[in-house]
Amino acid sequence: MQFFKDRDRLLMIFHAIKAGGVDTLIERYTRAARGDLIRSGIEKLKAGGLGNPIWSAEEDPQMNCPSWLRIRRLETASDREIEGLSAVLRDCVEGGASVGFMLPLTRGKAEAFWRGASASAARGERVVLVAEEQAGAIAGTAQVIWAQFENQPHRADVAKMLVHRRARRQGIGAALLAAAERCALEAGRTLLVLDTASDDAERLYVRQGWQRVGDIPDYALWPAGGFCSTTIFFKELRGTP
Repeated sequence: MQFFKDRDRLLMIFHAIKAGGVDTLIERYTRAARGDLIRSGIEKLKAGGLGNPIWSAEEDPQMNCPSWLRIRRLETASDREIEGLSAVLRDCVEGGASVGFMLPLTRGKAEAFWRGASASAARGERVVLVAEEQAGAIAGTAQVIWAQFENQPHRADVAKMLVHRRARRQGIGAALLAAAERCALEAGRTLLVLDTASDDAERLYVRQGWQRVGDIPDYALWPAGGFCSTTIFFKELRGTP
């Protein structure tokens, strides 16, 4: 409840600023408290706390999202979001997805991974996207990782694109991929690369215009053991609307 009170107070102040009536509104606060509140609101806006970029069927029909789905970019992840992301990761690994982890994947190990990813996003090294259902539950996620070297300022990797098994075949993967491409293009990246060991994911990438490069045998292990190959894809974003 405190979050909603703070949010409403901040929005009221910013609307008053816009309308030119801020002096009357904030005479109720001390000068120090007023400064702290406004600075806090500005920082939250910069960090996306009051308005992370959101894509949905309602706000952007070109996203082709299910009407109940929202794609949101996380600047930093809350404990609740870490828990939701970890649940998606563990479900995918338990379902046999080769995404860097072996069974059994503990909750602690999954949460440690997402805390590291969140810290990396806060440093500007990557984008973490979440797909949320109407009630706010996280049903999927994807990342865009910026190239590490100065001779690749135009390139990024799409990674850890995951959809919970209960939410698959509803367009979430396509919506996440489209959002990842948009984030990359808005950041000036025109070449994306990814790899996958999933036949379903391969079909999605082909439908979305990605180019298949080829397979690398024995690239990694399945979560339960045994070698699996991976397939490399790329996509050039020049001219993408």
